[in-house]
Amino acid sequence: MPILEIIKYGNSTLAKRAEEIKTIDKEIEELAQSMVQTMHAAPGIGLAAPQVNVSKRLITADISVGERSEDLIILINPELVSQEGEIILEEGCLSVPDITEKVARPSHVVIKGLDLEGNERVIEAEGTLAKVFCHEIDHLNGKLFFENLSLLKRNLIKKKLKKRIQTGKIR
Repeated sequence: MPILEIIKYGNSTLAKRAEEIKTIDKEIEELAQSMVQTMHAAPGIGLAAPQVNVSKRLITADISVGERSEDLIILINPELVSQEGEIILEEGCLSVPDITEKVARPSHVVIKGLDLEGNERVIEAEGTLAKVFCHEIDHLNGKLFFENLSLLKRNLIKKKLKKRIQTGKIR
């Protein structure tokens, strides 16, 4: 499967709600496999379809970065069922290169979605995996991780990113 281009901050696909997937066909299966290859090559621990310029509700997650195949999760139309607690962890994003910030996320989440066979999966996660799920579902809703920060921090990051775009450091 080909490694896909990860789009960067400023691309309009990152700012809009992704479309529900109605049918799991060969195209969706191939997209999911390419997203896994892309996520591992980056290297990253999560990837949402909008990050590869496809406005579909599909995410991949693997907190082992390809080390343990049982850690790989592919979910279609994922949604947050419940959340509790709070954890503050350093967060970055493949679409927002070289910027990390401490972000408050739920420490425990339950999400549900479909696997590639169309079976419903309900997954409980905590810590880093909970963070990944929240981060990737945010992408599906057109939201970037730094939008969870204070207005001051958000504006500082946007200013930094605009400067990088103007100087050609982000494409």
